[in-house]
Amino acid sequence: MIRRIAIGIAVLAGLMGVATWVALALTAPTPPAPDSPSAERLAPGPFETGERGYVFIDASRPTAANGDRPGAPSRTLESTLWYPEGDAGPHPLVVYSHGFMSTKEEATSLAERLASHGYVVIAADYPLTHFATPGGPNVADFKNQPADVRFLIDSVLALASDDKPFTGDIDATRIGAMGLSLGGLTTTLVAFHPEMRDPRIRAAVSIAGPSSFFDRAFYETTDRPFLMIAGTADAMVAYESHARPVLERAPNAVLVSVEAGSHTGFASIADPLFRFVDHPDSVGCGALLENLDLEPNVNPFEGLGGPEQGIRIDDEAMLPCQGDLGIALHPGRQQMITALAATAFLESVFATDPAARNAADAFLSNDLALDFAEARVERSER
Repeated sequence: MIRRIAIGIAVLAGLMGVATWVALALTAPTPPAPDSPSAERLAPGPFETGERGYVFIDASRPTAANGDRPGAPSRTLESTLWYPEGDAGPHPLVVYSHGFMSTKEEATSLAERLASHGYVVIAADYPLTHFATPGGPNVADFKNQPADVRFLIDSVLALASDDKPFTGDIDATRIGAMGLSLGGLTTTLVAFHPEMRDPRIRAAVSIAGPSSFFDRAFYETTDRPFLMIAGTADAMVAYESHARPVLERAPNAVLVSVEAGSHTGFASIADPLFRFVDHPDSVGCGALLENLDLEPNVNPFEGLGGPEQGIRIDDEAMLPCQGDLGIALHPGRQQMITALAATAFLESVFATDPAARNAADAFLSNDLALDFAEARVERSER
């Protein structure tokens, strides 16, 4: 469905030519004030960025059969690496996890921003949840993705000689994970789940990731910093059920709430494609429900564990895409807030200069909400 919409818009753009570009210019998101801290931080960092593709194969774990497509004895991760050019390192590493029915290219804007500040970023098309999955995207495979993240970390740390396009090394004490939607859930699992987590991950960012079933015990096994970014008008992952509780459950959490932010608005495809839609989730929900293909009374999150892991599956939890949609925030504004919040949070943890860490933390705590009326920043109550 998303592909049909994109093709239709591309055809329309070709027919309308100049008029289309004028319309896009007139509907561009309003940037922050030119002299604001946010405007300064939206500028690229000091380094040019490079990009290289890889195919990493994990021979130790299989890929399940999917629909009419046979399985495989290994998991193949077609990946993209973004890196800074001209930076001697050592570099922080961030693993980005894409959402359901998306691709690794979803990470491009955030990855290039981080790479310009000295980060190395890796993202992969997960074997059974990406847009072009043979047999169709299968949401149930998300349980295998935390191990995919661990394998990606191993693969990047092992790069050497001509296979390593960046100068210097990865700093193994500065590894983070970040993801959107189902990728946000993947990130939370690999950061906190008592059996799935990777202790090398020192900071985690979930953008609109499902989390209603994680209780206090789930987060209390580690104090690693956690950032949740969520839209209050999210029709797929309800804000009140999944985002708001993080503040009283996770001991070292920051919640950035985007007023009237939608779920689809976080996706890079949303701006400019869905600028002209009152609520981007009216499109995103159609694609989600078309591909989710859940059996009645089957919760896809079963199997993560139980109370002993700090997980309590609520069968009565709100299903996605229920109720009426209002008018959502411009997706471009939403993505500016996301980029600023995610970068500042990671810098507050990973910057080697204490003054830079403090400045990033102060920006996240104070300046972001001053520059964007739609943003609210709160810290864990515990």
